[in-house]
Amino acid sequence: MAVTEAVPVTETRERDRLAPLYSVVLLDDSEHTYDYVVEMLQKLFLMSQAQAFGHAVDVDTTGRTVVITCELPQAEFARDQIQAYGPDPRLPKSKGSMRAIIELATGA
Repeated sequence: MAVTEAVPVTETRERDRLAPLYSVVLLDDSEHTYDYVVEMLQKLFLMSQAQAFGHAVDVDTTGRTVVITCELPQAEFARDQIQAYGPDPRLPKSKGSMRAIIELATGA
């Protein structure tokens, strides 16, 4: 039988705390409505309508909004989900999903 060495809890917590965090940033465009942004954020990130609307206002007024901050694998998954959501059926000129990027989180 193999003997495994127990890792002290403090060492595990230190390692977890040192994992860098990344922000998923939704970028503005003119091919998606507020309703689209709110719907997408509610479905993909389980945000309340008020939270999602706040992000819609932010992305429209500043050109970007951080929708989630997490470790890299989850950030990549979130970005991919945004970019695969599809066009806004409310706008005929909408040809595809919104864009999102990943950035190292501030203070990370």
